[in-house]
Amino acid sequence: MSIELDLKPLAGKKLLCAVSGGADSMCLLHLLISAGLDVTAAHFEHGIRGAESLRDAAFVEDFCKTHGVPFVLGHGDAPGYAAEKGLSLEEAARLLRYDFLAKAMEDCGAALILTAHNRDDNAETLLFNLARGSGTAGLCGIPRRRGAILRPLLDVGRAQIEAYLSENAVPHVEDSTNACEDYTRNLLRRRVVPLLKELNPRFAEAASRTAALARQDEDCLSALAEDFLRRELRDNSLSLPALASLHPAVASRVVRQLFPGLSRERCEAVLRFIRGSGYGVMELPGRTIRREQGRLYPDAGRALLIPARRLIPGESLPIPELGLCVDTERAVCTGEIHDLFKTSYLKYEIVTDDLLCTGRFPGDSIRPHGRGVTKKLSALFKEAGYTREERDACLVLRNKDGPLFARGLATDERAWPAKGEAALKVTFSELTPASP
Repeated sequence: MSIELDLKPLAGKKLLCAVSGGADSMCLLHLLISAGLDVTAAHFEHGIRGAESLRDAAFVEDFCKTHGVPFVLGHGDAPGYAAEKGLSLEEAARLLRYDFLAKAMEDCGAALILTAHNRDDNAETLLFNLARGSGTAGLCGIPRRRGAILRPLLDVGRAQIEAYLSENAVPHVEDSTNACEDYTRNLLRRRVVPLLKELNPRFAEAASRTAALARQDEDCLSALAEDFLRRELRDNSLSLPALASLHPAVASRVVRQLFPGLSRERCEAVLRFIRGSGYGVMELPGRTIRREQGRLYPDAGRALLIPARRLIPGESLPIPELGLCVDTERAVCTGEIHDLFKTSYLKYEIVTDDLLCTGRFPGDSIRPHGRGVTKKLSALFKEAGYTREERDACLVLRNKDGPLFARGLATDERAWPAKGEAALKVTFSELTPASP
């Protein structure tokens, strides 16, 4: 059976393919090899299945040697890590595996990590999240892309994959733990999904449609929350009447964007706090929020929040909170290493009328040029040893797709111009006080 994938966008890029040796990952690896793409196979041995696990690693390595594919191997102790961190074995193995893949990607200079999650995996994830009482975000299932991770087989069913392996004589190994119903995903796969397929033989396709529709709704609601924060976050505070006027679906996302990682119960508690009247203080993990004179102060201890301002090429933009002025002009990139505190260059073709100059937003991430990995701004702050005040004072240039440049830290890969390429030159200088 032929599997039709649009792999043209991957041509010319160095790829890292996660390969367990199972049917799904061997199918993906074979498709990438057949397309002539530059791929390195990465296998992580979790330390769970003893000799069988080592057998899988040797199988993948032998296959790669036979087909001339570069191969990297990692080892971990998922049971030990699960016990240390109080995690399930599944979650511990997942975290260790993705840590290994991120490091392997950086080491080999790959642009993307490809995993072999398929349509049936997506349906099982949706069911798992539904059983936990998830909101819309959980019903979105597995994202096709998250940061540097891409899942090309997400619209391909498990039956198609098995048929492809058979017809193309692609070998694979079976994981004996797939038959163990102690694991939640296996229980869903072996008991729940077959019952649902009795109701609808094309259940996996139907679940994928549900996930796609949920993703549209989630993207829309999250964008409305982001727009609200860009408009309303002023002077380290938000208008309580404006917050209270929002639809609950948007208000809850505003809260989650302001305070990432909140549980559902804490999020609802914050919403009740917002609807209150008079002076009030509420403690959240790592911060204190304050309600006063019709305003919400998202972090009572934060000295500075920089409002979003539109950056118009060719015009000066004062940032009075920092005593700075941002000047921009069209230029040609010289290819030099730029001082990220004073001058930088952005690829001119990505400069549109939605270019904003802001402070950091909760959850901001960037893919620093030359590092081959997507990083949270919070992680870059930690690496740089920034104080809380320095984090608050970090200027970020962004468009609708997220940060393009964080002053003093990094320029995003997609915004980095090549030598001789048209660029937007961005210069920071001290703000000249206005004449009396």
